[in-house]
Amino acid sequence: MWRWFHKFGSPKWFFDIASRLIPWLLGTGLVLLLTGLVWGLAFAPQDYLQGNSYRIIFIHVPSAFLAQSVYLMMASAAVVTLVWKMKLADVFVQTMAPVGALLTFLALFTGAVWGKPTWGTWWVWDARLTSMLILLFLYCGVIVLGRAIADEKSSARAVAVLVLVGVVNIPIIKYSVDWWNTLHQPATFTLTKRPSMPVEMWAPLLLSVVGLYLLFGWLTCVRMQTGILVREHRTSWVRALVRSQGV
Repeated sequence: MWRWFHKFGSPKWFFDIASRLIPWLLGTGLVLLLTGLVWGLAFAPQDYLQGNSYRIIFIHVPSAFLAQSVYLMMASAAVVTLVWKMKLADVFVQTMAPVGALLTFLALFTGAVWGKPTWGTWWVWDARLTSMLILLFLYCGVIVLGRAIADEKSSARAVAVLVLVGVVNIPIIKYSVDWWNTLHQPATFTLTKRPSMPVEMWAPLLLSVVGLYLLFGWLTCVRMQTGILVREHRTSWVRALVRSQGV
């Protein structure tokens, strides 16, 4: 187990594995996401209360789910950075922070688009909305801090500590609708409870969620490969790779 763990931390090994996964993650993710979006936006039935405005959930829910998941992944990588000092973990944190920030912004924007016809306003200082806004600030803080410190080791440690401090916000986001009286509705569906919506609605939503996660896996591989090449450009295997590609 530990041998596999340390092998996974090898930049060269990860680069090779990522090259094999990229086409499968991209192709499968696109098919599932497009199927879910077309089904949900064009063919799913109207909601009996919200009409067609509810269809924003086919974009909002996957982006909100993944925005929180990315931060949890970054927190796990931060622990690896601090304890085992694996460079690959820091590459993941610093290359995925912009992706997490984009997903969080998309979740906030689509939530505002849904909130205007539903609540009559674009924004309220609701517990769920406010904690998601804090998540966006955390992602931006990670990006800024990582670029502000020139030394790679010092930058990795500082970023890892910030990520771990901010992870306390994730359970606040998840349970805010249970802990406080908020306008935001409870979770649309969970893994432990039967969906409250008909299958014609939750099936395309599930496809959209899975498809977006797979596309995130593709983007992770692509961005981490780029980050690895930048950090390992002096190593012999990167030079050999560059020569083989004719660059």
